[in-house]
Amino acid sequence: MKANRAPVRLLVCAAALLWLVPFAWMAVAALRPQVAGALDAASLLPTGPFTLANFAEAWRSGRFPVWYLNTVIVCGGILAIQCVTVSLAGYAFARLRFPGSNWVFTAFLLQLLLPPVVLIVPNLEMITRLGLYDSLGGIMAPYCASAFGVFLMRQTFRSIPRDFEDAAQVDGATRLQAIRHVLLPLAAPGLAAFAIVSVTAHWNEFLWPLMVVSSPRNQVLTVGLASFTASAESGADWGLMAAGTMLVAGPLLLGFLAFQRRFVSSLVFTGLK
Repeated sequence: MKANRAPVRLLVCAAALLWLVPFAWMAVAALRPQVAGALDAASLLPTGPFTLANFAEAWRSGRFPVWYLNTVIVCGGILAIQCVTVSLAGYAFARLRFPGSNWVFTAFLLQLLLPPVVLIVPNLEMITRLGLYDSLGGIMAPYCASAFGVFLMRQTFRSIPRDFEDAAQVDGATRLQAIRHVLLPLAAPGLAAFAIVSVTAHWNEFLWPLMVVSSPRNQVLTVGLASFTASAESGADWGLMAAGTMLVAGPLLLGFLAFQRRFVSSLVFTGLK
């Protein structure tokens, strides 16, 4: 068995190294002194001297504090609302029985097949009518619910025995109290997995914030990075662009590395492959 696994492990390691090449180049370019002009082979070598001057210059040149704050507000606000909606909807599909429940759940999941680009025009029209254009609320509004989150929480609640809920209701708890104090603590791994997916998706979201926000004070990291790299690219300052990109991607990469085991174990808990 071990001999059969060796080629698979080598293939996985080779794929991991190939995946790490862009990040390694970005780190080297960001840590080396500023050199404007065309890239050469020497710029790809991890040789010194290394400096944090590119990061300091990127922080001074861009509006990263504002972009970070807006991104945290957007990701945190979306996640807080989604945790409520996906938990209640997931419980309804997992526990409640009504005519056509499976068909309703299937129709609910069909939106996963829709490319997000298809919904930009109707969403933008609705956001404008609600008076949320050029605001952080306008960025968050279309993501108050999540079909993937509902599916994930449905699988999570179905994996929890009904005995816990029945015992709580026998003791006098209402349905909402049973969900809040009994089922949600047991469903914490599923919520953790969904939280990682949600924060990652909306941290990296670019097209929708670009469409719905026009003022610099409401820009998020991805939109701000696009304007920042455009100005740095005009001077062919690759170190500055790499430093700005690392400032945007770094927190997300560190967070995923810190919680990757929790993420994998959560998906295993919910029965997803």
